[in-house]
Amino acid sequence: MAEKLRWAAVVFVSVVLGAAVAVGIDAAFEDNSGGTTTVIERVQPGASGGVSSAINDVADLYEQVRDSVVRINASAGGFGGGVGSGVVLDKEGHILTNNHVVANAASLDVVLADGTSAPARVVGRDPGNDLAVIRADLPADKLKPAKLGNSDDIRVGEFVIAVGNPFELNSTVTEGIVSGIGRTLAEGGGRPLRQLIQADAAINPGNSGGGLFNGRGELIGITTAIENPSGDRVFVGIGYAVPVNIATRFLPDMLAGKTVEHPRLGVGPLVDVTPSMGLGVDKGVLVAGVDPNSPAARAGIRGSRSSGDVIVAVDGQRVEDFEDLANAIDSKQVGDTVEVSVLRDGRELTLSVTLEAWRSGNS
Repeated sequence: MAEKLRWAAVVFVSVVLGAAVAVGIDAAFEDNSGGTTTVIERVQPGASGGVSSAINDVADLYEQVRDSVVRINASAGGFGGGVGSGVVLDKEGHILTNNHVVANAASLDVVLADGTSAPARVVGRDPGNDLAVIRADLPADKLKPAKLGNSDDIRVGEFVIAVGNPFELNSTVTEGIVSGIGRTLAEGGGRPLRQLIQADAAINPGNSGGGLFNGRGELIGITTAIENPSGDRVFVGIGYAVPVNIATRFLPDMLAGKTVEHPRLGVGPLVDVTPSMGLGVDKGVLVAGVDPNSPAARAGIRGSRSSGDVIVAVDGQRVEDFEDLANAIDSKQVGDTVEVSVLRDGRELTLSVTLEAWRSGNS
């Protein structure tokens, strides 16, 4: 059995007010009503029963989607390698997977459900969303592109299946439900993953990059992480997938061979404002800290747990909580200049901030 690729710890910040670490926001959000922090483990490439009617339904669904999910053998040269999963996008051999499956690989091979295999190469990447597109030289008649769903239509409680290659067990299917939507994961030194789908279908090492499908056989997400509070890599019933709509938004750039960049403001920790805080405003985001080498710092945004700026608007759009701020920054491009309105010492100021790209060293 091949060695496992490096496991990366990520942190899930649970905020009672419903917000979490956001795009363009550094470090963790803090909650003034007792939010908790637990450890999440990225589902890395693994080393090289209900009633009969329900089983039949899952069996039929599995048969429908199985050939759209591939195994990815990632060789790390002299340091071993691992196994991940991917989802076929088209007849040209483009495959969607997790960036962490392929990021450190010296070479890649793709294996279809029927055993057909071919070498592959990375075409484009979106590290900020843990996504990548690879291409394998496989016969078109052997490739079955997945049917893409609309992840914006997902409902909590909806039935799903996960298909991948955990622990080198090819074409494994597990079933469950959507347990939550809009989740956020933050890992040190990187952009938080946002709007994730939470599901209780079992996923394990080797499922990375595999498909999460709805009951119609449509791809709704790419499995990427599990909650792992004990550090023993045992699935505890909470897994996460990147929504397919996020993937399709950035697919054109990845297919064009680009590495996608995401805008960064450089503030954090952050706190959702409530009337009881007595800050002169009922809603907004208190800046408790600012990265000294960031767009926010250069623009003059101030951070302090007791007297930091309160962000109340971006480009004239009101910011009431973390999610509003995250969405506002995430909708921009690297290099854009945005007008950030803050409340400081009882006065509202507007500061011009030129957004920069997330880098691996950002905190």
